[in-house]
Amino acid sequence: MRTLRVLLAGFAGFGDQDHQTQMYAPAFERHDGFTVVAATGSVAAAKELGVRHVDDLASALDECDVVSVCTRPDDRLATLKEVLAAGKHALVDKPMALSAADAEAIATAAADAGVACLPAHHLRFHPAVRSAAAAVAAGRIGLPWNVQADFLAAGGTPCPDGELVNFAVYPLDVVTAITGLAVRDVFVTSGRGDVTVLSLGYERGLNATVTIGRGPRLAGGSGIGLHRYRISGSHGTLTVDTAKPGFTLRTQDEWQTGWVGQSTVDSLVGELHQAITTGRRALGPADGVAVASVLEAAVRSSRNGRVERVAS
Repeated sequence: MRTLRVLLAGFAGFGDQDHQTQMYAPAFERHDGFTVVAATGSVAAAKELGVRHVDDLASALDECDVVSVCTRPDDRLATLKEVLAAGKHALVDKPMALSAADAEAIATAAADAGVACLPAHHLRFHPAVRSAAAAVAAGRIGLPWNVQADFLAAGGTPCPDGELVNFAVYPLDVVTAITGLAVRDVFVTSGRGDVTVLSLGYERGLNATVTIGRGPRLAGGSGIGLHRYRISGSHGTLTVDTAKPGFTLRTQDEWQTGWVGQSTVDSLVGELHQAITTGRRALGPADGVAVASVLEAAVRSSRNGRVERVAS
């Protein structure tokens, strides 16, 4: 297997998020086709990971093949333009960009450079989601006409920019991955606390209701409390619960549930290696553009209370 050298660029996200340390760096370490060679950004985070720190991104690009970009969301466009212009492949923390225009600029830069640029939409690689997409594509439920989705976190630190821009990336990408359809219209309502409901109109008459938000911490720790989909079609209904099959651990002091299958982040890193070494790309910057366009319309709808058309 070809070994690719990885540069970790940044350890930032919304608020106190650090998906580089928590998710991507460990996944690169577990994959035989990658070796982490250096990091930019936080000296302390690089030291904690045992990775050599480099002050300057430009000089660090000379010694890597791939860059894992976890700079602050408002810095990602500038970082990615530098990375892609140097001919380096990229994995980008979510959201890939804060606006559709920035996402389009990233997609154009990746196309001009001829390199792989994958937004971190890793939940589409969950085995249950992949099976659902295959079933829908095979016509097992006929023509899909409605999707109900729930993505609710239990506990954790609230996103200072709001959970709409923080969480909606995942279920929006998953619904499109399952149905293969693009969003045309969006209407947003907010419920109690930081719970938001997106009513979505898709191509070919598909409608979806996506509920996202953050609730109280569950016994045993924080994490995703609900991540499930109900897809109704002309000839049947398909339900997907990404927490199943899983396990429940009960001890004297705690109650913990979890998934026992392969990490979706590991699958994402595997897709990145395949995209670079074979050119087969199941995920790309166009997926980041699609989500950014919907989020942009959703933010407008949440402010003006009207149905908003998604730019195509």
